[in-house]
Order: sequence, then C-alpha cells, then structure tokens
Amino acid sequence: MKKVFITGVAGFIGFHLAKKLVAEGYNVFGIDNLNDYYDVNLKLARLKELGIDTSNLVDNKEVKGSITFIKQDLKDLEPLKNLFKKHQFDYAVNLAAQAGVRYSLINPFSYVDNNITGFLNLLESCRATPVKHLVFASSSSVYGLSEEVPFHEDNSTDHPLAIYAASKKANEMMAHSYAHLYNIPSTGLRFFTVYGPWGRPDMALFLFTKAIIEDKEFEVFNDGDMSRDFTYVDDIVESIKRLIPLAPKSNNPKFDAKHPTPSKSKAPYQLFNIGNNSPVALMSFVEEIEKALGKKGKRVFKPMQDGDVKSTYANVESLFEYIDFKPETKLKDGIRAFVDFYLKFYNC
Repeated sequence: MKKVFITGVAGFIGFHLAKKLVAEGYNVFGIDNLNDYYDVNLKLARLKELGIDTSNLVDNKEVKGSITFIKQDLKDLEPLKNLFKKHQFDYAVNLAAQAGVRYSLINPFSYVDNNITGFLNLLESCRATPVKHLVFASSSSVYGLSEEVPFHEDNSTDHPLAIYAASKKANEMMAHSYAHLYNIPSTGLRFFTVYGPWGRPDMALFLFTKAIIEDKEFEVFNDGDMSRDFTYVDDIVESIKRLIPLAPKSNNPKFDAKHPTPSKSKAPYQLFNIGNNSPVALMSFVEEIEKALGKKGKRVFKPMQDGDVKSTYANVESLFEYIDFKPETKLKDGIRAFVDFYLKFYNC
C-alpha cells in the first residue's frame, strides 16, 4: 500500500481527500493542529468520520482509525522530520494553512507562521526524507488585481490583494526553489472556491445557509455584483487523487528558459488551476441555497470588502489534459448535498 501524508487532514478538503484515498487503497497518515480558527467540534467530527477516537488526543501521538492521525503542528520542525523518517511516505499533500482572506486583514502574522514557516518545514522534511511527489494547495487569490479572465496559470500573479494571497504565492516560489535545488517533484494547485458537505463555517455557503435557517440577516458584498468559479469538493479530491501518482519530471520540453512561464519549469515543478471553469453570479448562488431550503433569505447588501475580488474564473485546460477529468457536479446538486449535511449535522 502506498503511503500518503496529508497535512490539514481535519480540514474541509483534507478530510474528503483522506476518505477518498482510503477507499482507493492508500495507507493514509494525516496531521492537523486542530486550531480554533473555526469550530473545533466540526474538525473533531470529521476525524470521527475517519474512525479516529478523539477523546484523548495528545500532541505527536499516533491514533489509528481508517487513517493514522497525529495531532501535530507544521510549525514544529523536528517532530515533522521524525515522522517522515519513521514512515518513509511515498507522497505528501499539503492542505494545512491559515485560511480566510478577510481574517488576514486582522491577524497577518498567523499567515506567515502557518503558511510560510509551516510550509518551509514541510519542504525541509521532504528534503531530509524524499517523497515521490509533493502536491500543495495554492489559491485563486494569487491572481489579485488581474482582470484577464479566465485566469490562466501563466497570468501575472504579482499583485496580491491580501497577505493570504501573498503567502500562497510565496508557497509556489518556495516549492519551485526546492524542486530545483533538491529535486523534490512538486505540483501546486490553485483552488477556486471549493464548496460542499462538511465545509468551513467562515465560507459563504455555510454562512448563508445558517442565516436563512435561523431567519437572520446575512451580508452580500459589492451589492451582490460578484461571481465565483464554485467547485464541488468531490471534484476537487478526484482531481487530487489522479494527480498524486503523476509527478512532474525535470527538463519539461514545454519550458522555454528565454520566455519562462510560471506554470512550467526545467525543475520537476508545475502549477494547475483547479476549478469548475464555469463562474456563477453570487446572487444566483444565493437563490440556489434558498431553493434548497425552501425559504427566502434576509439579504443585506454591502460594499466590496478590502482584499476581495469581484470575480474568479479558472482556465483549467492544462489540468483536464493532464489528468483526463472534468468536474461533473452541478451547482444545484452540490448545494443540495451541503444543505442535507447541514440539516442533519445541526439537527435542524
């Protein structure tokens, strides 16, 4: 059985990926620091779904369920390096991060500590005990001020709008340098607005659903004039699953050193957008939630928030060609699945 190491395994995408890989026959090891950025009980519930006894979790101690879970922080280098040395992982997938664009305006230091220092520690662990492929999460937020849509991996990403986006761009640059210096095959994935069951409480789908059920007002920014390339979580994890064994090789013939592009390299490194390739107007998104709940929401329109962008739209031709897979989930079906989860989980 191939061993896959997942960071942020109690998080939204990490949890779904772990379930998927276990079903595919992988031996999954996962870490998470279980921080309180959002409700820890939701993270613990995800772990319970993976068969983990969460009653007495101790730092750096392995707990076995359908996966092996270790409560551990990426910021702690030596325990991480020891874990790599002990288990000799075949693959590593980095999904741990301090998330949230808006929170980055309040606590920027958390993004440096978790997203940059933590990722550097992971790279050092891969350097000390090599893996066949490192797959890491970036973000569509790296496109920043760019209005050249659909966003292509080779567009400029030199104008991020918040420290969260800047930290993700830094991850891309850091991974490339380690791929070049230490031959660590690395693939970066720029996620576009992932949604679905077990999603984060700070994201729009969760916030809107909760407010509508509780008959409370909810904020819609830029007076609703926004769009997002919403991507269902099952399509995301299917894409990651297919990517894991497809490590990039050195000396990519498509790389031109005289006209370099961000997504390809002479080093074993590549970048992909991972989105639905079909942006949806924010108000249409709200209306689908209302249809699923059978109830109209109390919308409060607000100006655009600092650090936010009006629209996202992924060009995903390179990814589709590489893994032979396109997202299949319709928005109404994905929202229905989330609403069903929410009503059951919170006993509504």
